[in-house]
Amino acid sequence: MRHSLEVMFEPTAVVVIGGSSEPDKLGGRPIHYTRSAGFEGDLMVVNARAKEPVQGLPTFKSVDDIDRPVDHAIIVVPAPHVAEALEACGRKGIKAVQVLTSGFAEVSEDGIAEQGRLLEIARRHGMRMLGPNCLGIVGVHNRFHATFATVLAAFLPTPGGLGIVTQSGAFGACAYTMAIQRGIGLSRIVATGNEADIDVAECIDFMAQDPRTRVICAAIESCRDGDRLRRALRAAAAAGKPVVIMKVGVSAIGAAAAATHTGSLAGDDAVFDTVFAECGAWRARTIEEMMDIASLLVIGPLPRNQSAGIVTLSGGLGVLMADVCAHAGLELPPLPAGAAERVKALLPFAAMANPLDMTAQAEPIPNGWQRVVRTMLEHTDWGTVFVYIAAKAAAPARFESSLPVLAEIRRDHPDRCIVLIGPSDTGIRQSLEQMGFVIMDDPSRAVVAAGAAAKLASRRATLNAAHTATATAPRHALPAVLDEASAKGLLGRYGIPLLPEQVCVDAETAVAAATSMGYPVAMKIVSPDILHKTEVGGVALNVRDENALRDAFARMLSRVRSAQPEARISGVLVTPMATGGVEVIMGVQHDPVFGPMMMYGLGGVAVELFKDVTFASAPLTRGSAQVMVDSVRSSALFDGWRGGPRMDKDAVVDALCMLSEFAIDHAQAIAGAEINPFLALPNGGFCLDALIHLKPSTVS
Repeated sequence: MRHSLEVMFEPTAVVVIGGSSEPDKLGGRPIHYTRSAGFEGDLMVVNARAKEPVQGLPTFKSVDDIDRPVDHAIIVVPAPHVAEALEACGRKGIKAVQVLTSGFAEVSEDGIAEQGRLLEIARRHGMRMLGPNCLGIVGVHNRFHATFATVLAAFLPTPGGLGIVTQSGAFGACAYTMAIQRGIGLSRIVATGNEADIDVAECIDFMAQDPRTRVICAAIESCRDGDRLRRALRAAAAAGKPVVIMKVGVSAIGAAAAATHTGSLAGDDAVFDTVFAECGAWRARTIEEMMDIASLLVIGPLPRNQSAGIVTLSGGLGVLMADVCAHAGLELPPLPAGAAERVKALLPFAAMANPLDMTAQAEPIPNGWQRVVRTMLEHTDWGTVFVYIAAKAAAPARFESSLPVLAEIRRDHPDRCIVLIGPSDTGIRQSLEQMGFVIMDDPSRAVVAAGAAAKLASRRATLNAAHTATATAPRHALPAVLDEASAKGLLGRYGIPLLPEQVCVDAETAVAAATSMGYPVAMKIVSPDILHKTEVGGVALNVRDENALRDAFARMLSRVRSAQPEARISGVLVTPMATGGVEVIMGVQHDPVFGPMMMYGLGGVAVELFKDVTFASAPLTRGSAQVMVDSVRSSALFDGWRGGPRMDKDAVVDALCMLSEFAIDHAQAIAGAEINPFLALPNGGFCLDALIHLKPSTVS
């Protein structure tokens, strides 16, 4: 089945509306670049004021005057005339339009309205629209260089397997330049701009099906359709095409700039991290890191696992690389006995360890370091083998004799990720890369790139089908008033375990409840207007007898009424005092881009201080809930920390899944919900406190 964006990327007849006869002008560059590249489709121009053919091409006064079929238009007229040009494209039956013109949602409220008008026109005529305010498309294999980016005047792409898709044109141009300077071959480059219609996610989805693209680099400032981005990333992972993605707008200032730049919502950064990982992608933090990873992915096979071996001519660099491996998530297993025996026979003074320091004794041995590398490949299952070769590859006359030996190694081990490290001559580097050897100058960057590649392989191998839930009426309705007692009561109906408790309106009722439950008890104010009870004196713990209870009851009401006289008070909740165990927090946050997101971590009053939390998309499976519990640092507390008892991890997993079901049931109504703490015990556990926040629309 043809992708809906095929006509955008694979046009046969293109018109530039507002095209200029001057190649250096904005309206002239797409024409000049595409003609110079040798585009084989029809190329024509609309320019009402032209008195002669623009840049030697068929030129028309209007779109209505064009006397031949057209399937793709590039609009570069001033913003007030774009809507008129788009209508003309619709009348002509053009199916793909790029609007390079700026001056829309990125600048003003009026611009937002006008951009909406453009989208309405495009949809009415069944057109797909890229932009407005976009830099355009570069198709390398079909030589369709439909952009005004000045970088094409300095750097021309070579065909290859890397596709680049970004919102920002400047970001895309920078990534494009860095890829070319590294010698990475490109398939397609596209900058989506304001994304009135086509967004980065849909371009990723196209590249996932594109046979010319093997690796995808993407960058977004914002996202309007979280589910579409999820589907696109999963499609790429399922197609075996790694996605390395950047999300800018991490800081508050950056997020505000992103919203101003694109007229979009930046979204929560931690949630983006979570979604990228769940969907098999890797998030890079810099363009340099992105290109390091892309280079490794385009050249060589993915690492088969997250183990690594280091072979080096320098002990110090081996130590450095080992340190970086720890941060990059790569394991360094001990050197197997068989490998150690073979290396010892060749290099008697080498330390039999990983990293393996060959020392200078490898120098006089014919093909010494290459033989060590072959031994590592034959006697280990390491996912990546790093080989520091100093400046050997920078001296072509000396290194060329190594190429046949390395070619044999690659022939015998075609599926292994081998990364050579050291400066290199351009010709030697190209020869090595053609064989499938990655070579990088900097050892730390090489390790980081390989660690990302190994993680991508792991995520692809464990990628499950998206766990979705069909929207139905909630099984249990929200209570009319939401306070701690009613929130816990609702969560209890979803199966989350609760202690006995009672809301008491006077001291006599509280004494009766405590006597029935047994002392000691905990007492908490119940009010839909008070979220943080401790801060207003609304909590009393370890209340041991009737006298203490009566005193605590009176003091609590007095303090709360003094601190928040306007608060509605339903009473005081009395419940047995729970001790021991591990306090954890679990919650759900309705993200405006991605919907319900689950949160889990170390609980209690210091949760914001330690920030030992993790996120996952709802709904959860038992497997994804288990991963959440195991992924936080405090998971060690469940395993008998310092001789303590082991806690019931299954009870926490069960509670997370039940909270996830609640979150999906009430996704349209709630802004968030939180259980803090959930007390995990050696046998079971209990929700000790809960909050449910409604969306403003639900409250009103």
